[in-house]
Amino acid sequence: MILITKEIKKKLRANYVRDASKPVVKLFGGSACTWLISQMYPDEDTLYGLCDIGQGSPEIGCVSLSELQSLKFPPFSLGVERDLYFKADKRLITYWEEARNRGRIVA
Repeated sequence: MILITKEIKKKLRANYVRDASKPVVKLFGGSACTWLISQMYPDEDTLYGLCDIGQGSPEIGCVSLSELQSLKFPPFSLGVERDLYFKADKRLITYWEEARNRGRIVA
């Protein structure tokens, strides 16, 4: 599965230019890792969003698309996937506030 389609990439780059903060795509992997991505930097590898690697402290920041694409989670070596049905209904900061209170992203 392609994590970031051309259409999604276009939206993420537009958000970068406008400094918009509503997530465009939700990625997940393993049993507890979730990323809500709202922007893509001009280098097309650096993504910005809410990142939760399952340690109980979700953070807003940057993550590398190439690193996400290379991740494999045990026991079956499954990679990161895109939530095909995700539709953001709030701003990234609101997701972060909720995730901080819960210790994980719920989206």
